[in-house]
Amino acid sequence: MKITSIETLRTQEFSNVLWVRVGTDAGIIGLGETFYGAGAVEAHIHDTLAQRLLGRNPLHIEALNREMVNLPMAQSSTGTEYRAASALDIALWDLFGKVCGQPVHQMLGGLTRDKLRVYNTCAGYRYVRSTNIRPVSNWSLGDAEGPYEDLDAFMNRADVLAESLLAEGITAMKIWPFDPAAQETGGLDISAAQMKAALEPFEKIRKAVGDRMDIMVEFHSLWNLPTALKIARALEPYKPTWFEDPIRMNSPQALAEYARSTDVWVCASETLGSRWSYKEYLDRDAAHVVMVDLCWTGGLTEGRKIAAMAETYHRPFAPHDCIGPVGFAAAVHASFSQPNTLIQESVRAFYRGWYNELVTAVPRIENGYVYPMEGEGLGLELRPEVFERPDLTVRRSTL
Repeated sequence: MKITSIETLRTQEFSNVLWVRVGTDAGIIGLGETFYGAGAVEAHIHDTLAQRLLGRNPLHIEALNREMVNLPMAQSSTGTEYRAASALDIALWDLFGKVCGQPVHQMLGGLTRDKLRVYNTCAGYRYVRSTNIRPVSNWSLGDAEGPYEDLDAFMNRADVLAESLLAEGITAMKIWPFDPAAQETGGLDISAAQMKAALEPFEKIRKAVGDRMDIMVEFHSLWNLPTALKIARALEPYKPTWFEDPIRMNSPQALAEYARSTDVWVCASETLGSRWSYKEYLDRDAAHVVMVDLCWTGGLTEGRKIAAMAETYHRPFAPHDCIGPVGFAAAVHASFSQPNTLIQESVRAFYRGWYNELVTAVPRIENGYVYPMEGEGLGLELRPEVFERPDLTVRRSTL
């Protein structure tokens, strides 16, 4: 079998999302995805990677992954090169499953459990849907499209939101109410008034539902270390489950200092690329929970290695998802195949909203748990309507 074509698809409306379709001389097509900077990733795929992959055996996934990430400029990052490699790698695993007639989680070693707990990242329907990734300015507050406008809810009605999630069996949620203050101060400091405003959602949640809800806190790497430490101390009485990316993920030493200062777990990080970056943090005891975005860090091939490495440090694995529907499916497959998976991120405004405009299936989530996806490969395809969109851009490289 040979790779005979590599096709990329992106739209103006979902401008952050890039899909990749890897075609073969056997007529089997693998589907992959990455997120953000779609035009740049598209260019790297066709201008640099296509010539290295066309004509190769698509089942030699390890060799092809190494070919893609071994370029001098593609070293341990989540930049354009790694996002391109991630999308292609996911497509190769989808293709592998289709060749063998098995779901991707089986190709990764099989199920380690029958269901997996999820937490709800409290984004809204239009959060990162079609704008650049900029804190606060892309929240699209006030643009409610349905009952799951959870970002506006956590900022203004966190108690009602927590009760709504519990009614669906979801017992963990992630929020980021400190971002507006960071936007105002550049992450250099936080005033007493800003601190009080950011703590209000936690007060409301604990008053309304007590400890029945686990709360993860996302900081988006916006703070300097002294201010991050101040915020951590203020949050500890509310007993959060973890603090995620409190500072920029470019100093394992600084994050280790942060981790030593608090009893709350530190989660890191969707922004890291390749196992080599994670090892630096694990060696310094800087992270308690290892979070990976498979669309950014090298795909399923690298993601499962990071999960295995985390287990050697006795750390749980928690795949990221706040991007596109194919990446979400890939994360669910990876989660089920790894014995140290703690919990799977999900966004109900996405899997009950715009994901369904784009793909034929989404993972089944019921009563706070996600279930294994059925079918061959990833178990989903782009909907036929995607190929008929007037805002669709398609680029193709062929053997």
